[in-house]
Amino acid sequence: MTRKSFLLFVLLILLLTFPFRIVSAQERLRIAWAGSTPSNTPIWVADQKGFFKKNGLNAEVIAISASTIVIQALLTGELDLIIAPSATLVTSRLAGADTIMVSTNLPWFIDHIVSLGEISSVEQLKGRIGGVNRLGTTSDMTLRLALRRLGIDPEKDTKIIATGENPQRLAALSRNITQFTLLSEPLVREAEKMGFRDLIDIGTLKIPYHVNAVVTREKTVRERRALVGRTVRAFTEALHYIKTNKEETKALIGKNLKTNDPEGLERAYRAYNAAFPEVPTPTWEGVKTLLDDMAPRNAKAAAADPKSFVDTTFVQELETSGFIKQLYKR
Repeated sequence: MTRKSFLLFVLLILLLTFPFRIVSAQERLRIAWAGSTPSNTPIWVADQKGFFKKNGLNAEVIAISASTIVIQALLTGELDLIIAPSATLVTSRLAGADTIMVSTNLPWFIDHIVSLGEISSVEQLKGRIGGVNRLGTTSDMTLRLALRRLGIDPEKDTKIIATGENPQRLAALSRNITQFTLLSEPLVREAEKMGFRDLIDIGTLKIPYHVNAVVTREKTVRERRALVGRTVRAFTEALHYIKTNKEETKALIGKNLKTNDPEGLERAYRAYNAAFPEVPTPTWEGVKTLLDDMAPRNAKAAAADPKSFVDTTFVQELETSGFIKQLYKR
């Protein structure tokens, strides 16, 4: 082989292997979310705006119909991380799982209780039927906890049934299958246009509760800490993008919710953007809310330490390194 031929051969090998090396440098990640609401905007942004890839993650992002199915997939090892609320974390850990929250995307309740127009007070929900996604899911626990905070016993004073995700819940309300339900923007605006009442904005109650958080297993933290760290970093960057790119974020919400209503998207962005944190520390207070609510009916919840449900080290490392300050140029 001549020198020229040899050099051409080496060049060919480099051209063939270079793309492979780029792909192989991306660590495989399987992560899932449930529920078509703007609370999932951070994972849509992290995926569709390239923040997973930027942080060395070859992410397979999976939409699953309910949080109860998402947690099962995590515990069987089919997923590395999930997007889940305090309820999914708490119930699984109390049952003996090694689930742990490593970052939060939405640390407050932000849904609304929407009712028939004739219902003008929370007291009038007594004797009525409420709709949620599935029993035992995020929407179910959110509605029950909020009702108890408002002085309504969801088990004794109301009947709560499964009617599906947000669009299906609105349809059930319109057919009087239910008289109240849990909805988020932009469907709250749609419900108002149909004559229903935005009875309670749960966000005004200021209840600490992780509606949308990054959850994994302690086993994964031990064995794949770098993967978890890069995932938390990607979500931190996604939150920054949401807060600094309003119109692009609204367009992304509209795309994922299949809506182009300008006012509804504006209301959704305004409500959720105000609740999305700059520093996504998973606080134990957002877990304690649910443990306290469960304690009278669950001895394990009464005895549990809320601090054991969260791992704050990943966000702390981003803070200590100055990464978050640099993002917001402070």
